Amino acid sequence: MLLRTDEQTINDLGIFGNKGGRSIYEIFHRISSRGGAVVLEEMFRQPLADRDAINRRVNIIEGFARLQIRFPYSASLLDAAEKYLSDTKQEARNENGPASPGEKEMQNGIGALLEILQQTRAFMESAEIKQVPALLMEREAISGLLADPAFAPVFREQSRNRLAFSALTAYDSLFRITEKNKLKKLLEYMYYLDVYISVAGTARERKFIFPKALEKGRGQLYLEGVYHPSLKEPVANDISMNAARNVIFLTGANMAGKSTFLRSVSTALYLAHMGFPVAARSMEFSVMDGIYTTINLPDNLGIGASHFYAEVLRVKKIAEELSTGQSFFILFDELFRGTNVKDAHEATVAVTSGFSSKKNSLFIISSHIVEAAEDLEQKSNVGFFYLPTRMNGHVPEYTYTLEKGITNDRHGMIIIKNEGILELFKNGKKS
Repeated sequence: MLLRTDEQTINDLGIFGNKGGRSIYEIFHRISSRGGAVVLEEMFRQPLADRDAINRRVNIIEGFARLQIRFPYSASLLDAAEKYLSDTKQEARNENGPASPGEKEMQNGIGALLEILQQTRAFMESAEIKQVPALLMEREAISGLLADPAFAPVFREQSRNRLAFSALTAYDSLFRITEKNKLKKLLEYMYYLDVYISVAGTARERKFIFPKALEKGRGQLYLEGVYHPSLKEPVANDISMNAARNVIFLTGANMAGKSTFLRSVSTALYLAHMGFPVAARSMEFSVMDGIYTTINLPDNLGIGASHFYAEVLRVKKIAEELSTGQSFFILFDELFRGTNVKDAHEATVAVTSGFSSKKNSLFIISSHIVEAAEDLEQKSNVGFFYLPTRMNGHVPEYTYTLEKGITNDRHGMIIIKNEGILELFKNGKKS
């Protein structure tokens, strides 16, 4: 079962890169194999929506991190095996059957497969791999493939010397024709191991923690010390949400850190649904059916749509998803920024009130419109937080630390004056 999301969310979170810096994908990409890189991208594009599957993947990666297990294969070894098995010459046919690669290609490919098979059996039988009980299903499947009597000659090979041509042709028939599908399946398991070990290494180096997935539909999210994984000197924050308080309304001045906080929370929840470690001190969450964020919503100039209309269409899409009765995490940064203050005020109150009635889903809404927050205070399941600005004389300073309540901090004109913009209009640029 997969999590529902979309390209808007993937772009908002910088999953595969944005103008602001390193992608989330790159943070975890320590992959040794090309096949592993493909699997990693698939995991990022297809987060999970099943509690058991999420927790099992978490436990596998946590086990590899705890035991500091290293990937036992070199990239060149896997590349040689993959190239050999995918050699297009085998598809060509003549009156004698499938055409074989040249002797050099066979020596390289078969030699790589012999080494991989022998290394894999040793790896699956090692004491350390048996200390990762969550990997039992994969370990049994791999061991079952290796136990096939067809592969018995492989484990009798002792010499690393060049194989005789007669042995080459025998192995070529075995590997490329008779047992090719089993070998490709085995390589696929190797790619998943590559990903697990790569992600475990990232978790260990960056001190990321392993989240715990809770039952779907409870609407729970507990994050302690969450921060954005791309930041070098982050400020961590805590957040707690449940059915009794399933909406957070966030206020704060420009540059106070609202967007960074929103990305920190939503990135953690996205990674947690992948079964990956997150940038926090601890995390528990109810599994969601979908995650949708709206942080950098583009105008749809192709259909002549204004930014406000693009926002309306986005809200409509979310409302349609919520009407299914499933559980979603929904995030809007500066809801209805594309219209005048009066309309934005009324629309923000109306839409946030509608969101608040969906108790099995979670919502975070940020806004500059303090009056909308005041109108929503009567709703017991809406929590109010802000990111403060402290004035040091005429210079605003930001703590980036979440506080309870509502703020009417507005320092836009102070920043404009501090930058000397008005002086430029009046006096021009000094030479």
